[in-house]
Amino acid sequence: MLLPVYLGLLQRSETVLADSFRTVAEGHAAEVDVYHLAHTLARQCDEHAAAAATAVALFPKPGHGEEPSHFDPKPITSTREGPAGLLRDLQDLYMLAGLVGTSWTLVMQAAKGLQDSTLLEVATDCFEQTEVQVAWLTTKLKSAAEQALLIAS
Repeated sequence: MLLPVYLGLLQRSETVLADSFRTVAEGHAAEVDVYHLAHTLARQCDEHAAAAATAVALFPKPGHGEEPSHFDPKPITSTREGPAGLLRDLQDLYMLAGLVGTSWTLVMQAAKGLQDSTLLEVATDCFEQTEVQVAWLTTKLKSAAEQALLIAS
């Protein structure tokens, strides 16, 4: 069963996404909405990581070796400057959130197959919150694009 592998990936990915939201918040603190909402979304990711960690403990680890290391996403550890930098940093967050969202989708499907209502509820809640994160990132990218691509030099 590979479900524990994906739950472990989710735990690490949510932690990376939380840390990355915080990095972008601090790096673009002059953008008040980014600063405050990114910190809020980071806390949400922390909660998701805890939920994934709890779920990992419920399933046996696969017996056929180590988890693939190439599954681990890379965190955002620094930010770029200016409007174009904000745009790129938001795109990086979008890619991380996309990985998290699709991973929760896979876990939802597995939970349905197992008929595990508890795991399904956790995965569905986390997926839906991640979709809201992606929607905010999309909206912020759209609003930042004009400034970054047409006005900023």
